[in-house]
Amino acid sequence: MAEAIIRACIPNNTLSVDQISISDINEARLQFLSTKYGIDTKSSQEQSLSTADLIVVAVRPQDDLTTLGQIVQQFASPTAVIVSIVAGVTNVQLAGYFGAERSIIRVIPNTLTDTGYGYSGVALNAYASRDQVEHFLLGFGKVQYLDETLMDIFTGFGVAGPNYIYYFIESFVDAGVLAGLPREQAWNVALENMMGSVAMLQQTGLHPRQLLDINNSPGGVGMHGLYELNNSDFAAGLQRSVLAAVKRTTELGVK
Repeated sequence: MAEAIIRACIPNNTLSVDQISISDINEARLQFLSTKYGIDTKSSQEQSLSTADLIVVAVRPQDDLTTLGQIVQQFASPTAVIVSIVAGVTNVQLAGYFGAERSIIRVIPNTLTDTGYGYSGVALNAYASRDQVEHFLLGFGKVQYLDETLMDIFTGFGVAGPNYIYYFIESFVDAGVLAGLPREQAWNVALENMMGSVAMLQQTGLHPRQLLDINNSPGGVGMHGLYELNNSDFAAGLQRSVLAAVKRTTELGVK
């Protein structure tokens, strides 16, 4: 995820290469990032942290945050802002690692960083403000500021959201192939329908149910298709998937 953010921010001119330094325990990964993006991976942690305005913590929740927090508190400026993309770890927990009176901003990044679409969910602690981080965040998509109690829900619904869309498109294309269309044609039709339907919702401001009513005549082709879809448990299955993703996000934070 950290690489995806870098990959979006550099061409969007919200960060320049010389503003970025990276530290990682994986030397092969550091070499890859240095070669591909020209990013500084050679500076010492002390040097990098002492001059940093934003410190992006991009590790797994099961990694050693205690040691990482000790390093940051030892070398970083007290005014440096912590931006955490660690799933499930709250601002209160982060303050225990990085300092009780430090600006801490918990971010759940979107996974559509290369497109400019998608919302990242952001929760600020009492010492942080939007102007400390918004320019950086807008480099890889849009932003929604949330009460932190909603962050796990946002993760399971919004950030995992493209998974559900990809799965639907794959299934929709397969349905076209099953019915007899060549796969390339089914693929093009599915993508065009997806993009056009989103545009219709945005341009008209109508509820999806209103557009469904407009599109379907009594006893018509579309209505017969919807009848079968209603019998398939599609909506409830999708809702269970979101709830399962939210539950897993919460579990990661607890562990």
